[in-house]
Amino acid sequence: MMNVTTSLITGQQTSTTSFTDNGKRGDTEVRCVRRQLMLEALANELPSGTIRYLSKVVAIEESGFFKILHLADGTTIKTKVLIGCDGNKLCGGKVARLQRGLFYWEICNRGLYKVKENHGLEPIFMQFFGKGFRAGAIPCDEKAVYWFFTWTPTNQDKEVEENPAKLKQFVLNKMPSDVRSFIEKSELNGFRSVPLRYRQPWELMWGNISKGNVCVVGDALHPMTPDLGQGGCCALEDGVVLARCLAEAFSKNPERHNNKEKEEEEQCKKIEQCLKKYAKERRWRSIDVISTAYMLGSIQQGHSKLVTFFRDKYLAPLLADQLLKKSNFDCGKLNGSK
Repeated sequence: MMNVTTSLITGQQTSTTSFTDNGKRGDTEVRCVRRQLMLEALANELPSGTIRYLSKVVAIEESGFFKILHLADGTTIKTKVLIGCDGNKLCGGKVARLQRGLFYWEICNRGLYKVKENHGLEPIFMQFFGKGFRAGAIPCDEKAVYWFFTWTPTNQDKEVEENPAKLKQFVLNKMPSDVRSFIEKSELNGFRSVPLRYRQPWELMWGNISKGNVCVVGDALHPMTPDLGQGGCCALEDGVVLARCLAEAFSKNPERHNNKEKEEEEQCKKIEQCLKKYAKERRWRSIDVISTAYMLGSIQQGHSKLVTFFRDKYLAPLLADQLLKKSNFDCGKLNGSK
């Protein structure tokens, strides 16, 4: 896989970078992964009935050393550990007192174009920067192409955001010819504006990632701009680290007491310590990726003459290298062995 960036100001290629690397952790390769297929693969590994769909949490109640979740359908769930994952709802984050991510005043439009036969594209990630927006396309496999377009709307663009037909035409007018054909053939119902959300790094420096038997992961922990393509990857890292830490709490049987409440209290303390360990391990990785993604997007999408000059003349290869550098991260093994 290759990464090729092109300036929309000059029309010239500014960098060509290989997405393979022989790093200190062995061979590394960046690939485009379809999120739906990844989620299905993960879900298939869970016992039947583990996942509840359309189950909105309406309240969280404390009950001794447990948390009780009240769902909209009247169901209650009693749990020893509560993990908040959704950046938009942030139910676990409210308990941990971590604020929701802020809106980064950009809009992202993206889609997946599928063909019945082979699309014939080379494995190249095409990116285009400048003029106040960022666009690109990358083949997922031989029959699907993912495309994206991010921009900062003005007050006059409000109607465009809410009208799929006008939004499609707006994107087509801005997109370079290299990727315009994929968007022209994309279904109209795939065009919708998604405001980008990110967390300010200092919130993670001073804020709670865990509190008692509650913690946050994924978008509830590190909502970020998509400029690095590491949001889903970091969520998987969170899962590995969290599972490893919690295994320490549940693999050790609590000391037997005649008082059951005393046993529960000891295990609750172990859970709290393990969640603090998880928070310590994930804090600086999250700060690093959030900050780098924000910096990348700001420079790539900048349109001032100064930013354009330095980006196209000097910074383009360095910015492209960050995609590989930040993905070459080892969060450790699930079983805790090194």
